[in-house]
Amino acid sequence: MGKPKVVLGVSGGIAAYKACELLRRLTESGHEVRVVPTAASLNFVGEATWSALSGNPASTAVWESVHEVPHVRIGQSADLVVVAPATADMLAKAAHGLADDLLTNTLLTARCPVVFAPAMHTEMWEHPATQENVATLRRRGAVVIEPAVGRLTGKDTGKGRLPDPEEIFEVCRHVLRRGAPSGATAGPDLAGRHVVVSAGGTREPLDPVRFLGNRSSGKQGYALARTAVARGARVTLVAANTALADPAGVDVVRVGTALQLREAVREAAAGADAVVMAAAVADFRPAEYASGKIKKKDGEEPAPVALVRNPDVLAEISASRAGEGRIVVGFAAETDDVLANGRAKLRRKGCDLLVVNEVGEAKTFGSEENEAVVLGSDGTETHVPHGPKEVLADVIWDQVVARLPARRA
Repeated sequence: MGKPKVVLGVSGGIAAYKACELLRRLTESGHEVRVVPTAASLNFVGEATWSALSGNPASTAVWESVHEVPHVRIGQSADLVVVAPATADMLAKAAHGLADDLLTNTLLTARCPVVFAPAMHTEMWEHPATQENVATLRRRGAVVIEPAVGRLTGKDTGKGRLPDPEEIFEVCRHVLRRGAPSGATAGPDLAGRHVVVSAGGTREPLDPVRFLGNRSSGKQGYALARTAVARGARVTLVAANTALADPAGVDVVRVGTALQLREAVREAAAGADAVVMAAAVADFRPAEYASGKIKKKDGEEPAPVALVRNPDVLAEISASRAGEGRIVVGFAAETDDVLANGRAKLRRKGCDLLVVNEVGEAKTFGSEENEAVVLGSDGTETHVPHGPKEVLADVIWDQVVARLPARRA
């Protein structure tokens, strides 16, 4: 089997220079990449750069090498087409089927997954015309990544920034791994869905410098967020004390404590199709917070730290969804009697799925890999062997998709 063939479309925005990094990641990871820039994009990055970095010719016109019929062949032979950056103009052309250059012709002939990474000013992204074009593309099965929030051209700041190239690459890699959905018009299975994922570990302050916390890195929750984006979902990620880069296309809400996480999840869950509680939420917090650093006193033992219970966020989210059809997924980190404790917790929490794994200092926390058993409230058990956390994430989403009610017409 040969290298996966990727077409990298580059449209005419200032963020075109960032596509060089995306190209590097694609080629270095073993993909054969053909860059198809628009004429406008060459004002930012020249044709020679694309050809040199990809090892393949880069052309904008349908009239070059006509005997090879490039306006048809490039799209037909691709395993993935990714457009980064995708300007408002490019999204409009793609949504309406215009074909006035090599890239738009390629988009019309492609029968593989297509990913758009938009980049433009906030006003252009929020304009009803752009939003309708994005909705059209998503309805047809394309993955349109939500732009990031940050510094734009000049002094402007807002939503419309191209996501980090490394994160766009992760979306592309995942889409390639899953391949095209079955059926000519079938799109990603989470398209049109809003999902909420919590990640990381909460910290309960004792004084201005100390806290009660846990070892969760947030990597499993971030893997869930990334895979959901690649499967077409709108994703809200409630992140507690992580040091990870924001996944491309994800709305990130940062929290610190269990109470903050509870508020953020409850707000985001309103109207969501699924909530996956992958965060390690502290069961207890100090009963009192010392406004100044607690001092060590010679010859004296420290005073005992009184604890109070935190709310059970998973149980609350499960109980509050009556009649809404929302799927709720919990996680159970256990150190012994893993499955027995997991089954008891599933009944107690009232969620649809519970992901049970064994944890410890050298297990799961901070690792790139995981293994687990996904328990269903219907009695199902799905064993996921040791492997990358994104594989477990996909199994979880497979289970969620199988339980989601049909979309309303």
